[in-house]
Amino acid sequence: MEVERVQAIASLSLTTDTIPAEFIRPEKEQPAITTFRGPVPEIPTIDLSDPDQENLVRSIANASKEWGIFQVVNHGLPTDVIAKLQAVGKEFFELPPEEKEVYAKIPGSQSIEGYGTQLQKDIDGKKPWVDHLFHKIWPPSAINYRFWPKNPPSYRDANEVYAKYIREVANKLFTSLSLGLGVERHALKEGAGGEDIVYMLKINYYPPCPRPDLALGVVAHTDFSSLTILVPNEVPGLQVLKDDHWIDAKYIPNALIVHIGDQIEILSNGIYRSVLHRSTVDKGKARMSWPVFLEPPGEFVVGPLRQLVNEENPPKYKAKKFKDYAYCKLNKLPQ
Repeated sequence: MEVERVQAIASLSLTTDTIPAEFIRPEKEQPAITTFRGPVPEIPTIDLSDPDQENLVRSIANASKEWGIFQVVNHGLPTDVIAKLQAVGKEFFELPPEEKEVYAKIPGSQSIEGYGTQLQKDIDGKKPWVDHLFHKIWPPSAINYRFWPKNPPSYRDANEVYAKYIREVANKLFTSLSLGLGVERHALKEGAGGEDIVYMLKINYYPPCPRPDLALGVVAHTDFSSLTILVPNEVPGLQVLKDDHWIDAKYIPNALIVHIGDQIEILSNGIYRSVLHRSTVDKGKARMSWPVFLEPPGEFVVGPLRQLVNEENPPKYKAKKFKDYAYCKLNKLPQ
């Protein structure tokens, strides 16, 4: 069965100023009704080059406890490396449909890798206004180049260079997050998979939408990952739930957006919180984002760090294999 891509639906919808019913969210989710318009606090922005190590650790820990999300600047990832990653991803999504379909997800596969449209089952049969491409960028043993576009020709090089730098940023973040919990600097990274952590890149492509007031690019969710490190394009759309209000994330050129994912919430026994977030869409422009999800290997067991658990603080989460956690979450089963 051929899957209809949102990009194709969008090009037809732009002339009619309507969208198919399956993309219209229930009122309790519609961005026009639910986005908070009053004065709002801003998602914290943290300078990763801060020479005051204690201040850096404190800032990251506070943001992770109170928000579950923060933006980082002066992170050491060169602007040209980010620009190349974005350019090759944009070129891929501008290819003719038949060229993109070469990289389509394999029907019936347990893997999420490949070009696709809908990831999770929606209980109400609703669809998100987004197409995507998933593939692993690290470690080399986990990479399946079948899902890396050969066109544009510079795609592979841009992604390999990005993978090198993003790992350095991730190591800095893991260290600060560990120190912020009062545990050894390597504790969170080791607890999340250590050197076997899988770096899964996703490119989200949200085509222009004639009714951005009614649709969502991605519905409200928390990430399965330990950390998610995201680069957006200049079209805003990321929203975060804070104090029961959906608020917009400000676009900061060349900043990285860091989400605390479910695995770090589990490892920290709930001290750090996984952020509930969603994505809106734009009427006039395509929005794109490049999140990298840092995931434990499937067989790796994640549970609260033993250093954080005692009689006064019993474990709040079950220790379980990451593949079992992901299966339950994707299929909306209790953990």
